[in-house]
Amino acid sequence: MKTDSLPQLKQDLQFKAKNGIDFIFAAAILWLLISYTWTLDFSSYNRSILTFMVGAILLPLAFGLSKVFKTKWKLKDNPLQPLGLWLNFAQLIYFPFLIFILIKYPDYFIMTYAIITGAHLFPYAWLYDEIGYAVFAVLIAAGSLLIALNCTIEDMWYIPLYTSVLLLILGLWIYRNWLKLAMK
Repeated sequence: MKTDSLPQLKQDLQFKAKNGIDFIFAAAILWLLISYTWTLDFSSYNRSILTFMVGAILLPLAFGLSKVFKTKWKLKDNPLQPLGLWLNFAQLIYFPFLIFILIKYPDYFIMTYAIITGAHLFPYAWLYDEIGYAVFAVLIAAGSLLIALNCTIEDMWYIPLYTSVLLLILGLWIYRNWLKLAMK
């Protein structure tokens, strides 16, 4: 194993994994599909189940985008590399709450899922030294709540659309910052 300093290890991760850009753009596409799902003439419960099903394409989509963006998922000599995966798994701990909402309050499932998705981005600000993750974590979580408080149940599709747009903007932000890093 390398004996690089923490800042060197983080910079190696930033450069080779390109700050997780493949996952962010995959998530933006996924949330756009989820938005469409929430326009369908189904019950909120059934749309929630479809949301879980659509969510299954995230990893294959991110893998495909990793080929487009030429990102590396495995960095053998970097002990920080597995942390990205562990931070992603952290959102699974919130799934019992999500299941509770699905069963008891399915109309608010999409808001809860968007808040969990947004909030789980926060620690990536530290991992990649990218403040955009922190900013957009707050915007997605708080914005999803505000939309839910101000729209009808029929208009809940605005939440995943909002999430998708913010993830797209975050992806562009990250890519721009990665280009600056690559130019150094």
